Amino acid sequence: MENTHTSDAITLVGITKTFGEVVANKNVSLSIRRGEVLSLLGENGSGKTTLMNILSGIYYPDEGQVFVGGKEVAIRSPGDSFALGIGMIHQHFKLVDVFTAAENIVLGLEGHGKFDLRAVGEKVRAICERYGFDITPEQKVYDMTVSQKQTLEIVKVLYRGADILILDEPTAVLTPQETEKLFGVIREMKKDGKAIVIITHKLHEVLSVSDRVSILRKGEYIGTVDTKDATEISLTEMMVGKKVTLDIERKMPVDPVKRLSVKNLSITGEDGIKVLDNITFDAMGGEILGIAGISGCGQKELLEAIAGLKIVDEGSVIEFIEPDTGKADSLIGKTPRQIKNMGVTLSFVPEDRLGMGLVASMGMTDNMMLKSYEQGHSFFVERKQPHDLAEEIKDDLAVVTPSINTPVRRLSGGNVQKVLVGREIAAAPAVLMTAYAVRGLDIGTSYQIYNLLSEQKDKGIAVMYVGEDLDVLIDLCDRILVLCAGRLTGIVDGRTATKEQLGLLMTKADSGEGKAAHE
Repeated sequence: MENTHTSDAITLVGITKTFGEVVANKNVSLSIRRGEVLSLLGENGSGKTTLMNILSGIYYPDEGQVFVGGKEVAIRSPGDSFALGIGMIHQHFKLVDVFTAAENIVLGLEGHGKFDLRAVGEKVRAICERYGFDITPEQKVYDMTVSQKQTLEIVKVLYRGADILILDEPTAVLTPQETEKLFGVIREMKKDGKAIVIITHKLHEVLSVSDRVSILRKGEYIGTVDTKDATEISLTEMMVGKKVTLDIERKMPVDPVKRLSVKNLSITGEDGIKVLDNITFDAMGGEILGIAGISGCGQKELLEAIAGLKIVDEGSVIEFIEPDTGKADSLIGKTPRQIKNMGVTLSFVPEDRLGMGLVASMGMTDNMMLKSYEQGHSFFVERKQPHDLAEEIKDDLAVVTPSINTPVRRLSGGNVQKVLVGREIAAAPAVLMTAYAVRGLDIGTSYQIYNLLSEQKDKGIAVMYVGEDLDVLIDLCDRILVLCAGRLTGIVDGRTATKEQLGLLMTKADSGEGKAAHE
């Protein structure tokens, strides 16, 4: 590989990085060019973020060389990385809420005495005009949307002179409209000759914005292809190393029956602001009801209210219609355990999977037993059933574990999640509520879970699915309920919905609402 390649902003040669026994990157060589967008693609745990953290000075490689502009460099700290013109925009923003945009930009910069904020403001304004950013230097961070905060992180690295930008999962928190806007900005930066790397696992985005795609699999470099020659299927096969089908089998609902009736559901937060405001809908057995909304719009609270984990305002109605008798039972005032025993289960895949869902020190079998123990069996319960269940989930969802008795804390995040989701499905509920069931899972496993949910629907279960990926909501769900700032802005048919339509409903707040929801 030429190390003097003039248009290469960065060349990596033979990079290896291990953490204990785990090999995060193994002999990875790739180049990043000026004036292009390179997508770094790979399943969870394929080493994408580790590789970029080496460029941003967070980790130092065990082996290999890094060339910037043809010269070999040693990046031992984020300061070294900045000095070389490399700026990384992480998934979790590092901003101070009470400061303005301009103050956040100069925070931590080497400066003598006070900064002239007016001069800073002018420079920030010039950057914003040049690339079409929609923030002003005086704006306080707490007044910004998620998309504006991300914009500010990008402006921050541009202000500091970065001409190589690395964006880690930049669209995870954006609506389709905001994503398109971000891609417009990225194209402008590319025209300016900057080198841009996007770490992602959303294939349609890779195809729409990048020039080349480099693929990592299990820490190893698989290859780089020109985007124009790639398809979703070809990229997926490089990512997972085998033939895959990316189809969600969605059958038409057969004789859907009402299982849940929610009327005028409201929840008031501790600050007196309504978290949910007058929500009314039905969930039907034999269909998948998707719930869409920007993170923090009330999706989580909606499911928790039904599961008995949230106190609801007076006048709210949540009724469960029993499959055998057709009798309507109010869920309000019942304990979470009573609700679960009636057949309404909530599989919430939290950001902290081990904290909320499973006991880290136990193996899969014992984590399955937690469920049956709750159902009133003695703790010295016969182990066969949970054991069979654990084996079944392990096989069905290809859980990677040395044995079903290995403590789950030793499994990767994705495998932990399969155990969580599989366990709820195994409880054979009448209503299965799942939130973020595929958060952070690789593409193959995600499709296994979508098809598992579809199977539950075919068995007549009412499935409620909160998800972040709008393409999946549209492919998987029969109806999609959209929340914006705690209000229901629409219920649309999954077969005819478009991402643009959902994006508009997700941001459709009347004038006073966005502000109120924010405060």
